[in-house]
Amino acid sequence: MKQLLKQILVSKLLFLAVFGVLFLQQTSAQEISSSVDTTQIKIGEQIHYKIKVEADTTSIIVFPEGQTFMPLEMVEAYKIDTTKLKAGKNWQLSREYALTQWDSGAYTIPRQKILVNNQPFFTDSVKVEVATVAVDTTKQEIFPIKPTIEIEKPMQFPLWIVWLLIGLLVIAGIVFLIIKLRKRKLEKEKQLPPYEQAIQTLHKLDESKTLEHGEMKAYYSTLTTAIKRYIDEEIDERALESTTDELITRLNRLKENQKIYLDQKVIDELAEILRRADLIKFAGGGMDKLTAKNDRKLIEEDINSIKESKPEPTEEERLQDEAYREEKRQKKKKRTIIFSIVGGVFLLLAVIVGFVAVKGYNTVKDQVFGTPTKELLKGEWVTSEYGNPSIKVSTPEVLRRTSDSLSLPAQSKAAKPEMFSYGALMGNFHITITTVPFPPNTKFDFDKAVDGIYNQMEKNGARNILMKDQKFTIPSGQEGVKVFGSAVYKNPLTQKDEEKSYTILNLFEKGGLEQVTIIYNKNDEYAEEIANRVINSVEFNSEN
Repeated sequence: MKQLLKQILVSKLLFLAVFGVLFLQQTSAQEISSSVDTTQIKIGEQIHYKIKVEADTTSIIVFPEGQTFMPLEMVEAYKIDTTKLKAGKNWQLSREYALTQWDSGAYTIPRQKILVNNQPFFTDSVKVEVATVAVDTTKQEIFPIKPTIEIEKPMQFPLWIVWLLIGLLVIAGIVFLIIKLRKRKLEKEKQLPPYEQAIQTLHKLDESKTLEHGEMKAYYSTLTTAIKRYIDEEIDERALESTTDELITRLNRLKENQKIYLDQKVIDELAEILRRADLIKFAGGGMDKLTAKNDRKLIEEDINSIKESKPEPTEEERLQDEAYREEKRQKKKKRTIIFSIVGGVFLLLAVIVGFVAVKGYNTVKDQVFGTPTKELLKGEWVTSEYGNPSIKVSTPEVLRRTSDSLSLPAQSKAAKPEMFSYGALMGNFHITITTVPFPPNTKFDFDKAVDGIYNQMEKNGARNILMKDQKFTIPSGQEGVKVFGSAVYKNPLTQKDEEKSYTILNLFEKGGLEQVTIIYNKNDEYAEEIANRVINSVEFNSEN
């Protein structure tokens, strides 16, 4: 039994030893380090940032690519250098990056992500200082500022006048269209009924000198048009486009079907006149004036006969005719409404374009749609004190007590902070006031606080963080640090990136941290004005 227990114990110890060796190999399979050649440069100079990765020969390593070093600009990424270590089992891969910055100040190179077999590893963030370039006045002569030179402004036609003229042209076009449609409507109302129009055409032909001048082709063309148009409008709507034989055939069919009560003699006379007219119009034949006058007389008689041959409409036909007229009225009404709407839209667009040209796009947009931050700025502000140690500040709205902080340094988390805020992070304007009491004689490292703010912003989803910091002094002589810049957050509702500007005031005085955080949409001029007004109103109470 003892022998069996001994074997089991040995087996377990052997297993733990093997597992420990494997674990040590796994954890030490890769070592990652980063370094910079300097932490202080002048504007435009370069920092050489190097990342070293030690891993076995089977590992797949992915180094940072692109502008991941912001707020510093990555100028060049050098080729990856591979070195075989003496042990023979591992390789050391290193890559160097040239970074620069074109504005003076204190910056933080963010931690970089390296993938080893798809497992992320991070380097430490690095603080760097960028100084201005001093000018040596002993070697470089300083010249006075040149006076301004008055130049004549080029002749420019005011843009608003151009847009106003375009608007007036659009309005004139709409008015012209309305007048033309009304004129067409009046002309249609003045149009004679088919019978009166046909008789009037014949009388005008009599008054003309067409027959006296021997213009037989024009004379017969007018005769046939007069009777064909009458038939087209009263009996057969295809009469005008039909040949003589087609028209006569349809008239005979209408007579057989008792649609018209017309003598066969009238149809035969009409056929003879139409064929004679075709001969004159298309074959260039001649005709004596006596026959032409007789044909004129017969055409008028045929029109009268056709008028009398029409049977009285039945009740059903009257109803169909009424429905048809009603349909036409509705279509006409619809056309009038459509033209009115289109004209109104054009007029509205012309007015809007004119206002935009005169007042500017942003002004018109604010007046029509409104701007939430503008309403905050113009509203009634509230001045109050918050927290312990207290901060006195003026804000557009009263701040409510909350438990979330977007920028509180990690070293403050152990204490019991008081937080007051207004607005959501992804809203138009967000402000948080945080006060944290510390035990007496507590030392506070602002450099670590700035790093903590950066890390906290990253944890809250910020990317492409551009961060600057500068010190300030309150009347009591205590120094604080102001952290400001921009960052990109992903909106959880729209899943779109939104660029935000932020300002964070930090003051550690008499055993307490006081912090004011303001975040708003970048390029929102009203939000920026609110932020400046809030910051200028902040009073850190040094008597607590």
